[in-house]
Amino acid sequence: MPPLTTASVVTALRAAGCVFAEEEAELILATARTPDDVTAMVDRRVLGVPLEVVLGWAEFAGLRIAVDPGVFVPRRRTEFLVERALAAVPHASVVVDLCCGSGALGAALAASLDGAELHAADIDPAAVRCARRNIAPYGGHAHEGDLFTALPAGLRGRVDILAANVPYVPTGDVPLLPGEARDHEPLVALDGGTDGLDVLRRVAAEAPRWLAPGGCLLVETSERQEPHAVEVLRGAGLIAGTAVSEERAAHVVTGTRPTSR
Repeated sequence: MPPLTTASVVTALRAAGCVFAEEEAELILATARTPDDVTAMVDRRVLGVPLEVVLGWAEFAGLRIAVDPGVFVPRRRTEFLVERALAAVPHASVVVDLCCGSGALGAALAASLDGAELHAADIDPAAVRCARRNIAPYGGHAHEGDLFTALPAGLRGRVDILAANVPYVPTGDVPLLPGEARDHEPLVALDGGTDGLDVLRRVAAEAPRWLAPGGCLLVETSERQEPHAVEVLRGAGLIAGTAVSEERAAHVVTGTRPTSR
């Protein structure tokens, strides 16, 4: 079988419904090492495997983040959360990436902070293995476990940035997600419970004990959930705020621990 040409790759991807077939073809051809790799990658993409999993990496905040099969793919809109975190605590020395998935948030934050102590945690062993590779260049530590139970106790009261990209899709909406997410990403990284805020409530309840004075919890949410998320953070004793990027269709809710009580 002759090697696939750019035109034939584009045709195959377009026929499979890939909206950005030309761009995806360029990435596949640039990443593949052999003609057989091209064929295998195109076949996987045609079957609906997320492009980032096919490539083995995703671009995020100027970094190339490794993405393993079965691990949540970092969304470009979540770069806004990184920007808001750096604006909120520009000299953070301790960073935690909770519900870390690939560790993209932690890696991006550490890349912009000089020598920050970085910890990432997830309940999914596959995510922890992937995150460990992505945060290793920054001296980061990856932990497996359920939210804060995974973290070293010595972090209590010391965390300057707590980035928690918690699952926030309401359970009833999960079947409506695109197949790339629904069929290829772990349910635990998507399903946020009946109203999508179950995991956020758990994080908010514990966050004040882990944040340093002036430390900030940042979570991504939907436009519909935003006011409810704000109330959750206020109810936990945090100073709540919101930020919106219309360009990225991104909504971030922040909760800052007061510097004095």
